[in-house]
Amino acid sequence: MQEQSRYAVGIDIGTTTVRAVVGHIDPATGTPTIVGVGQAVNTGMRKGTVVNLGGPAHAIDEALGEAERMSGYEVNEATVSINGSHIVSTKSDGMIAVGMANHEVTDEDLSRLEEVATTGKVPANREILEVVPFSYTLDGQGSIKDPVGMNGTRLEISANVVSAMAPYVTNLQKAAEMATVKSNACVPAVMASAKAVLLDSQIESGVAVVDIGGATTGVAVFEEGDLQYVGVVPLGGANITNDLAIGLKTDPEIAEKVKVSHGSALIRKENEGISVKHDGAVYSFQTREIDEIIEARLEEIFEAVNHELKKAGRAGQLPSGVVLTGGTAKLKGLAEYAKEQLGLAVRIGKPSGFAGVADHIDEPQYAAAVGLMLIDADDTPRSHGDASRSQTSGKSMMKGAGGILSGIFGKFKP
Repeated sequence: MQEQSRYAVGIDIGTTTVRAVVGHIDPATGTPTIVGVGQAVNTGMRKGTVVNLGGPAHAIDEALGEAERMSGYEVNEATVSINGSHIVSTKSDGMIAVGMANHEVTDEDLSRLEEVATTGKVPANREILEVVPFSYTLDGQGSIKDPVGMNGTRLEISANVVSAMAPYVTNLQKAAEMATVKSNACVPAVMASAKAVLLDSQIESGVAVVDIGGATTGVAVFEEGDLQYVGVVPLGGANITNDLAIGLKTDPEIAEKVKVSHGSALIRKENEGISVKHDGAVYSFQTREIDEIIEARLEEIFEAVNHELKKAGRAGQLPSGVVLTGGTAKLKGLAEYAKEQLGLAVRIGKPSGFAGVADHIDEPQYAAAVGLMLIDADDTPRSHGDASRSQTSGKSMMKGAGGILSGIFGKFKP
């Protein structure tokens, strides 16, 4: 029966950390159980993009090695995250003739329509990651969600096209290949996080996911069941660490410990002395100074987030508010701070409801990796120990990924 075992793998390739999650898919229910988790410090990336192939390749190999030892499954392919401010979403539309009046709309018609909607509207140096249809119009009848099987002659689409710079996609895939992993698809990290933490009711009423990573902050806006907007800000938790290192006149390693153990998004009323241990030495600081440094950078980050929400036309207008994910979401008091800055309800998003080895999996920094695993589970079934490696080019691979996120929040929602 082992040959029938199906696995799904997500690898979140962050600027500072790579996280891998391996899920075993129940053959009866299709539900994933997390059987392997791994993480490793990453180097060779800047603000979400690869600047040295060896760094992320080594980190992917290390994180996967940990997850493989835990799961007993050898990973050959996975769905990976992509990040960086080069990721954009563009509104697009198109129209095709589908045949005679009694012609039924087919999946092939939809593929042809998507091609018409994107050809010439996305620059040649950009790779299409996903086409999200808002609605279809068939012979003048609008607001159709799925026209397949309907009869008509003229089919139109209104869609959101998510794209990334083609060289950045290729370099990310090369880094994965150097770690002997074929990428089934590249998915923006914030969209993967949304997969792991959002409910269908939130996606319908209107919600934003803000994924605050090491060097980038992704913003994804959902409404009426669809992804409306994606944007990435080149600021993240590492900026806070660097500010603390400069302001406190200390090493970045010590500044990171100060941020994690004693940092607060809200300025504390009492100015107290705190201390951290590092390499056998003890360093002392004042909370007032720490708070002021952190607040200054958070203000800049959330001003940029609000700017992205304005570009999406949803600033202050999301009934289900904002869900924060990413490692920086663990900063004490951040949800309350974000609520004041954005004028919306805010909560911390954590993957939940997953059986298996889930010691740290229910923390916000694992949202993207878990979401990628769930997206991978929706992809083509793979058998245990399948070592075959496709040499699909980046271009055709991304074309193949075009439908992977369709119905992104269905089957595996815990």
